Amino acid sequence: MEIFLATGNAHKAEEFGRMFTKARLDVKVRSAKELGGMPYVEEITGTFNGNCRLKAEALREIAPQKAWVLADDSGLCCDALQGGPGVDSATYAGVGATDAQNRAKLLEAMKKAPLHKRGARFECHLLIIGPNHEQAKFVGQCWGKILEAEVGTEGFGYDSLFVPGNETRTFGELSPAKKDAISHRAKAFQLMAAWMRENGVA
Repeated sequence: MEIFLATGNAHKAEEFGRMFTKARLDVKVRSAKELGGMPYVEEITGTFNGNCRLKAEALREIAPQKAWVLADDSGLCCDALQGGPGVDSATYAGVGATDAQNRAKLLEAMKKAPLHKRGARFECHLLIIGPNHEQAKFVGQCWGKILEAEVGTEGFGYDSLFVPGNETRTFGELSPAKKDAISHRAKAFQLMAAWMRENGVA
């Protein structure tokens, strides 16, 4: 089966491709770029769930009838920032900001946060919509803490600042295979993979 991914983020497409392969599901992940690009979506709901739905429904409108579409909305929620940057994680330092600029702003915002206030979680919401508009939603979380400086060059986004629980290394230091086993996106994906098997989707 084909699944079109509602994102322009190449890293996410690669990550999902690896996870489907590891789960031994017969799925070909295709980028929204193959449809001319992801339709513009103004993410105004203020929630991961709401923004995820907006993206999924926008891509469903232009995807091939027989294909499935999958949307992902995720972000980093920090205790010291009352859950921020949250849904604004990708644009924390401004629209068009680079990952490095977002990390720099987070480090500055967290500069005075004591150790007991550096807790954080990555949260991922997935929404999959089928050819007949059947749909299912899945949520995954990964809890950990934010460091005072970047460590590691793997991954993307805030990975080099985040140490997941029960680990001593950041996502920026862990191998893609290790991250795929414990990340927020991996946890949401595992729920989705189980649903797909149970319902004969793939």
